[in-house]
Amino acid sequence: MVQSGDTLRPCQAFRLGVIDYEDGLRLQNHLAKARGEGKVEDVLLLLQHPPVITMGRSGKIQNLLASETSLREKGIGVVHTDRGGDFTYHGPGQMVMYPILDLRPLGLSVTDYVWNLEEVVIRVLARFGISAGRVEKLRGVWAGTEKIASLGVHLSRWISTHGVALNVNTDLTPFRLINPCGITDCQVTSMARILGRSLPMEEVGSLTLAAFAEVFKFSLSEKPLEMLDLYR
Repeated sequence: MVQSGDTLRPCQAFRLGVIDYEDGLRLQNHLAKARGEGKVEDVLLLLQHPPVITMGRSGKIQNLLASETSLREKGIGVVHTDRGGDFTYHGPGQMVMYPILDLRPLGLSVTDYVWNLEEVVIRVLARFGISAGRVEKLRGVWAGTEKIASLGVHLSRWISTHGVALNVNTDLTPFRLINPCGITDCQVTSMARILGRSLPMEEVGSLTLAAFAEVFKFSLSEKPLEMLDLYR
């Protein structure tokens, strides 16, 4: 495991519930600007999105297998965004983790940071008895040959935005509308599918916060949502 130092650094955590993708992106960008100016501490956002397909910087349009018009008719938005990676799907029942961190004092390279994000998810899954890991040359977390968590990040002056999305109770059907992460015939799974039951998102969120603090060596404190009003 990549360590971020011997001293526990402060990090504020917020559980936002379900939030539109564009609203979440705007919030991240405002927080990232404030983090770069030293006006806020490191921040972790936990949330879910309504149905939306996003295209990263390296996305190829042929990996979108349906027209944007037909997707809108299904109630699924399409957003082009500045994270790394190709196409992915977000929807209810998916635990999305957006860390807004300054990587410099943490002593993390980009590779270290991505490794740590994957490690957080692997540890959460292990708490539920799900064996998961990495696949060489591919990003994200895999349960056997099936992808269970997607990862895409953006760094500007070493301040991170975007992050990782873990399929908990997610409806997996919309993944058929894309080549997930640009991988043809990529099989996608969820915790609910593996375990044969739905899981309390609150519990998964709490375990995610604990694993994040453990891997990144943060002193994590949950804060009320009102503290984010200035950055929405």
